[in-house]
Order: sequence, then structure tokens, then C-alpha cells
Amino acid sequence: MAETPEDIAAELDQIESTVMEGAADLRSLGFWKLVGRVKKDPELVDRYADQIGRIDFAAFKSFAKVRFPVALGNAVLMIGVLVGAAFVAVAMGTSDPTIAGIALVLAAGIWSVAVHSPTHWVVGRVVGMRFRCYFLGGPFPPRPGLKTDYASYLRTPARHRAWMHASGALATKAAPFVALAFWPATDAPAWAAALVLLMGVGQILTDVLLSTKSSDWKKVKRELAAARRSI
Repeated sequence: MAETPEDIAAELDQIESTVMEGAADLRSLGFWKLVGRVKKDPELVDRYADQIGRIDFAAFKSFAKVRFPVALGNAVLMIGVLVGAAFVAVAMGTSDPTIAGIALVLAAGIWSVAVHSPTHWVVGRVVGMRFRCYFLGGPFPPRPGLKTDYASYLRTPARHRAWMHASGALATKAAPFVALAFWPATDAPAWAAALVLLMGVGQILTDVLLSTKSSDWKKVKRELAAARRSI
């Protein structure tokens, strides 16, 4: 028998009740499989996006205990971008090769972290998404993450969702190479350029080997597949 909207509503109600009682493992509750089915039908998305967003955020709050307003997170990370630029200025302004080399490497590392989530935010806002908060996540050391408002995420076309996910990953990968472009204008030694290049290439290899199975590029593949199904 084909699944009806009433069936989906009943499943969502049951999952929401369970989450409100303290459960947080949405995968084990079958939530994400249900979301995948909803995504295939724009009418279902319009009907259930708000409830799905509520469930998603309720479960998210149970494990993301440290959260910050979006504006604060963006401001802090943009300060990071400026700090990276200041290190580039130091690298270009000093005649000490060691200081110049360290400054250039620090700029590449800081930019790699600082540009990621703000780029997600900018592209997401352009395509119509909203965002809930910043949080600290990932393996040690914890990194800033940006939580989408999942209702607005679902209502955004799948191809645009894919671009949002790809944008932060691309910005992070580009950051070391932007720093490396300043190397000829500094007295930084070759080892500094090699470290920055290794940082950039290493991030690309990590994406190729790992991120297609998790993280941003996995989500890009998922949303592009959803876009193809909707054609």
C-alpha cells in the first residue's frame, strides 16, 4: 500500500513525541529516512518542513550544549579573517625570514578555519536559507559549526542546498593557496611555502578520501542526487 500524507504525519508525530521525551538519535528513530521520502515531494515538504525543523533542532540541542548567536559567530570568524590578513601583512613587512615564514603559515591556517562557516552562511542566505546558531563540534580540537534552520533548508531547491554545502568546503581549500600567493612578496623561506602548499594539498586529499563519505561533500552528492530525481 502506498504511503499517505497521513502516514507520514503519524510517523513524524511519534518521532517528535519521542524526541521531546529526551531521545536524540534521529537515525535510529527512522527520522532521516522519513525526511528523505518527504524531500521527493514538494507538497510534502511544504506541509511538513516546519515540524521536521522542530524535531531536528530539538535533537540537535541535546548534544550541542555550547551554542552562540549567528551574528556573534560570524563576527568572531570575520575577526579571524582579519587576523589572518594581519599575519600576511607581517610576513610582507618583516625582513626576518623566520618571522615571515611563521606569519604566512599562521595566516593560511587561520583562514582555513575562519572562512568556512561564514561562506556557508553567505551562500545559504543568498539562496533563501536561515540559520539557527553556531556551535562547537567535530573531533578534537572542536571547530565552529553553523546550524541550519532545517525547515528553510528543506524549502530551498536541492541544487541550491548542494551549493551551500560545497561553498564552505571550497573556501577552506582555497584559503592556503590565497596565502601562498603572497609568498613571493615576502622574505619567507621555502619551507614556509612548502608547509602552506602541503596544508592546501592535504586538505584536498582529505576531501577526496574522506569527505565524500561524510561531511560537506557527502551532503553535496546527496543533494545533487535529490536534484536529479526532481527533474
